[in-house]
Amino acid sequence: MTDERQSDWPVWATEAVEIKAADPAWERQGEEEAERLGKLLAPYGVREVEHIGSTSVPGLPAKPILDLMAKIPSYDELNAVIERLRQEDWHYVPAELDGHGWRRFFVKVERDRRKCHLHLMQEHEERWDVQLRFRDLMRRRPNAVERYGKLKRELAERYNNDREAYTRAKSEFIESVLADVDS
Repeated sequence: MTDERQSDWPVWATEAVEIKAADPAWERQGEEEAERLGKLLAPYGVREVEHIGSTSVPGLPAKPILDLMAKIPSYDELNAVIERLRQEDWHYVPAELDGHGWRRFFVKVERDRRKCHLHLMQEHEERWDVQLRFRDLMRRRPNAVERYGKLKRELAERYNNDREAYTRAKSEFIESVLADVDS
């Protein structure tokens, strides 16, 4: 990606990776945003919205961005969903830019900063269960929370201006937690 092309992007699209201390309010904020999204997206068949990601794990330092995922029967009404969410300050990131064909990705922006991410997935998408399993395992493992928090801070320093590299660098830890289901 050229710097010239990125210079045309909105500020929030290229903001630095910044890790904040865990905030107990994130849980409530995630629940409230999930409830709002559930109501907004119900006309399109969405019946399930979950708060996932680091802000859903008590005590875990995180980028102060709520990650949510919603399950939709199909993408047949995607244009209507995009328009409805746009009215609520959600920005659609086209699949070809997002690079993850298994989801449709939206970013809620407030004062030029990301506030929330929405991972819209079709029913039967295997990553739905993987996301929930990782969240639930982390909620039960204080030692893993401590290790992951330290790793996230280190990676944020190393990849401060490269969100994709930051995300890729976390994958080995995530896979190790998912593989070690008995500890």
